[in-house]
Amino acid sequence: MKPNFVQKVTNWGNYPVVEKEMRSEDTLGKIKNFVLSNNEVIARGNGRCYGDASLGEHIFSTKKLNKFISFDRLNGIIECESGVLLSEVLEVSVPQGYFLYVTPGTKFISVGGAIASDVHGKNHHAEGCFSEYVTEFKLMNENGEIIICSREENADKFWATIGGMGLTGIIISAKFKLKNIESAYIRQESIKADNLEEIFRLFDESESWTYTVAWIDCLQKGKDIGRSILMRGEHAFQHELPQKMAKNPLRLKEKFKPTVPFYFPNFVLNALTVKIFNLLYYKKQTKKEIKNFIDYETFFYPLDVINDWNKIYGKSGFIQYQMVIPKEKGKEGMKKILETIANSGNGSFLAVLKLFGKNNPQAYNSFPMEGYTLALDFKVNSKLKKLVEQLDNIVQEFGGRIYLTKDSMSKSSLTNYLKNVQSPKFVSLQHKRILNNN
Repeated sequence: MKPNFVQKVTNWGNYPVVEKEMRSEDTLGKIKNFVLSNNEVIARGNGRCYGDASLGEHIFSTKKLNKFISFDRLNGIIECESGVLLSEVLEVSVPQGYFLYVTPGTKFISVGGAIASDVHGKNHHAEGCFSEYVTEFKLMNENGEIIICSREENADKFWATIGGMGLTGIIISAKFKLKNIESAYIRQESIKADNLEEIFRLFDESESWTYTVAWIDCLQKGKDIGRSILMRGEHAFQHELPQKMAKNPLRLKEKFKPTVPFYFPNFVLNALTVKIFNLLYYKKQTKKEIKNFIDYETFFYPLDVINDWNKIYGKSGFIQYQMVIPKEKGKEGMKKILETIANSGNGSFLAVLKLFGKNNPQAYNSFPMEGYTLALDFKVNSKLKKLVEQLDNIVQEFGGRIYLTKDSMSKSSLTNYLKNVQSPKFVSLQHKRILNNN
């Protein structure tokens, strides 16, 4: 009798929740058999994307593809299976004096997911996307064959898979470059901005910094619209560090990580509590500017210190809405977006503004374009679809686009920018939704 692998599956936003088949295998023969035995397959890493991006009729979980293959310590090149998490890469590489060139806001994503989403970080304007540092990967195609993809070999599949959301096949393993560091600490400057005008000026003045990001209060109106805190940083050299940090510059002390034990009741998150949180977050920095040294986990992954933080949004879940507006229209577009959010009353705890530089034109399925990107978390409620429609219309008006890794309900004209990924075999619920909306 064939085992029943149908189960409830959802991604980090806990929306949507579906009942689908999900399997995890660790041998190529079994993976090939799974691919050939099913009409529609999609790969899933650690489920830390949002929405319906890695959900499908038959889901292949890469969690058992979790082995390191090699680590060239001389040149900083690592090879591992696609289910290895960025957190595991950091555990191995940081003590050896290496760090990820590009990392998103959580370290708990898989290497395969980082390639499929072509993730970006706080340094896109300076160092681009994750794909810039991927040298090759092995891909299982719809026939169950393994092909090596690089800039020289099967280059068409290489570039289609970069940012291709898993629609070209299953990434089995990958090889990528790391950057040299002298310490596990970041030299950081935090600067308060009174409004949108000031935060855009600060971004312009900070383009020479490797890492820049701003938390933004999305509920302010009038003269205070865009009130925010810019954080900019550089990897600290050992000689810069305070004596206590300089003793063991590449090793961090283990921290206590609290866990959210249950789903919060729906009434906890509302316009008032979000407004209070935003006020307290802005006021907690009492000085206009603070300079300090912090460990890389605090700088890059502030939410990773709380296990299961997604439960704060309750059982109904939440979406993350992320868009990019071209640079020349960035200020005007962001003002209109923030005004719309403030008027809707659907506030966001986590509103993050970043600057994108020019993207590699070869990575044509990659989300970034030169401009400003804003990511916001919204609790799922009866008003949310109307707000998403309003935001979609603004993004379209200003020539922007939506990030597929976060998407679960946006209009297809903003999400359907994928090319050369059509496959009768590798299909996600997200892609079907987009195609059906055309």
